[in-house]
Amino acid sequence: MERPAWAPQGIDLSVPSVSRMYDYYLGGSHNFEVDRAAARRAIDLFPGLPKLAQANRAFMRRAVRYALDQGVHRFLDIGSGIPTFGNVHEIALAGEPGARVVYVDNDPVAVAHSRAVLAGEERAEIVAADFREPAALLEREPVRRLLEPGRPVALLLVALLHFFADEDKPGAHVAALRDALPPGSLLVLTHLTDDGPAGAGAITEVYRRGGATLVTRNAAEVARFFEGFELVEPGVVALPDWRPESPPAQEDPNVYSGYAGVGRTA
Repeated sequence: MERPAWAPQGIDLSVPSVSRMYDYYLGGSHNFEVDRAAARRAIDLFPGLPKLAQANRAFMRRAVRYALDQGVHRFLDIGSGIPTFGNVHEIALAGEPGARVVYVDNDPVAVAHSRAVLAGEERAEIVAADFREPAALLEREPVRRLLEPGRPVALLLVALLHFFADEDKPGAHVAALRDALPPGSLLVLTHLTDDGPAGAGAITEVYRRGGATLVTRNAAEVARFFEGFELVEPGVVALPDWRPESPPAQEDPNVYSGYAGVGRTA
């Protein structure tokens, strides 16, 4: 298989990547045929996946603007994936030129492409680190600089936690990150669920065959990730129902296959 110029050396082009599959759902071009094949299998089982990805992205943009309105101008986006139009730094800097953004991902393609996108942008940077190792992640210099002034930070875990089974202790990792956040910080979180009418749980086997865990959780299970945070109204709700910026239209039922919420530290 020919390696595109933007693909880092050393990555296995025969194994699908969850971040490159997500890029495909969003209409991006930084994915390989192995990713597209796995993504198409997932879409065959759950045709609403692209719509769900778009709703997830739209929530993220609303949450970033909410953070800015609350005076939170620093953003730590873990599991940030491959940058596409309307990413965190674009939304944040459009609303507050003094905002600062640190992206974190463990996918070499996501990291390499992020570096290319962010070249020359001093207010945003990318760190190669793993959510499963919060202590090491927090010691990375860009993350330390973001947290050290003691100003509130918006921690984004958008479409990340459903890739970790309970035995991976995602709640403990969230708690470790929470304890490092300055007072008044925010947790911005989304998560896949099978509670919606569209049956999103059907795609878990596609991800498992590609070597990735994918876990759906209900509203109560998602809410537990906010332990130690005060939930912002309206709480943990379906993606389109979190502070919509326009009157709700007739929503595609597929977009109700994700939960969203924002919490604040004391």
